[in-house]
Amino acid sequence: MLTGARRRALRDGDRQIDTAHLLHSLIETDPDVREAFDGGPQLARVLGYLVQRSIGYGLRWQGSVEDSGAVPVVRDPAADGWSPSALAAMDDALYRAASRGEDRARGLDLLAALAADAESRAVEVLTRGGVDARWLADRATVLAAEGARRG
Repeated sequence: MLTGARRRALRDGDRQIDTAHLLHSLIETDPDVREAFDGGPQLARVLGYLVQRSIGYGLRWQGSVEDSGAVPVVRDPAADGWSPSALAAMDDALYRAASRGEDRARGLDLLAALAADAESRAVEVLTRGGVDARWLADRATVLAAEGARRG
């Protein structure tokens, strides 16, 4: 999934992997993430916005840095190539998994983290696609917990 996000950022001409790149790769690669959405039309609208962006239409953020300001940013040279919001979402996904006693985050953990940051590019895409991001974050959290119980 991360390789897909990195490839997408390079192809889009962006300096950093942002939350919209992560969202696009998650939807593309994880069937559990696709299932979290409320039906096909909603998912199709979100994918439509993401595809438009990747071919240069619609939502444009090229050349700008995504930083929602939702969390304090500590600059880490190892984090170059990632937007502060994308890094915060990755950290949040790991925290969510750890709170269930898991070592690795699931795609649903990352989806919940992306949808929980109201100022992120991912939430902008979700909102334009008609998705209630808060609802999606809560649903992804519940589905991740159910998946962990099933093993």
